[in-house]
Amino acid sequence: MTPSLENLQHALKKLPGLGYRSAERVALHLLLEKPESLPALVEALQSAAAAVRRCDRCGHLAEDDLCAICQDEKREPSVVCVVENVPDVVALERSGAYRGSYHVLHGKLSPLQGIGPDQLNLSSFKTRLEAGAIDEVILALSNDVEGEATCHFLTSEIIPMGGQIKVTRIGFGLPSGGGVLYADSVTLKSALEGRRGYA
Repeated sequence: MTPSLENLQHALKKLPGLGYRSAERVALHLLLEKPESLPALVEALQSAAAAVRRCDRCGHLAEDDLCAICQDEKREPSVVCVVENVPDVVALERSGAYRGSYHVLHGKLSPLQGIGPDQLNLSSFKTRLEAGAIDEVILALSNDVEGEATCHFLTSEIIPMGGQIKVTRIGFGLPSGGGVLYADSVTLKSALEGRRGYA
């Protein structure tokens, strides 16, 4: 194996879902079987890296100030589903069961890993809550210790108390320790429809 091929394989191996053998297969495929596709792939990666950013309002992927979901006038902006990461939004959208807006935290509280409130996307969430246009917050975080701790923090420190905002938590149909990303569409629909009051 040449040094350049080895470097490519190591870079590919860092991608989620690619182990040593998978990275090797992809690298060999790109270099030997489809070398003509490399310039287009490199251009697409560079273009995406330059254009894609976080939505100023919700933290989802966007190429403008706001993502397509936040710009969609057919969505219900007064209902906000709080999720850990962008793939959770993709999974919920695939289910077709939700037509509100989102807020992406980009993680969850984990003191053992050094992730505190300052590392989460909370400032724009506070701004949205303070604007008074939110009627319900749906907490769609993992059903594990860190997810529960994050839900507790949000309800005790971030979401205004007093009952003006309804807070619910999905959970029906999601296995203990499981998250939104790995649930199928039917399970996600059941989880959203079966959400319960939280706090």
